[in-house]
Amino acid sequence: MSQFRKDPDSVLDYKFDWKALTNSSGLSDWLGSGETIASHTITADAGITVDSSALSDTNTSVTVWLSGGTDQTTYSVTCQIVTSDSRTDDRTIQIKVRER
Repeated sequence: MSQFRKDPDSVLDYKFDWKALTNSSGLSDWLGSGETIASHTITADAGITVDSSALSDTNTSVTVWLSGGTDQTTYSVTCQIVTSDSRTDDRTIQIKVRER
């Protein structure tokens, strides 16, 4: 599980990438050839705000914008997708909120 750090006053974007190798940001692709993300749902622990989310990288990633959070608290944020081939997957990141 990936962990990130943010200040409680910052508004930052985080990417969930299912085709990381193709998007030049990782070592492997989960999506099959020609497969894309058809829909997504973001869920987050209470206390951190999901400002928005959208498909990105030609519908192979999801970018979520997060704000808020309480100092010294860690939050889980999960992105669940359904693909063009009707496969479902989810990934969770942890956001550690710390005053800088």
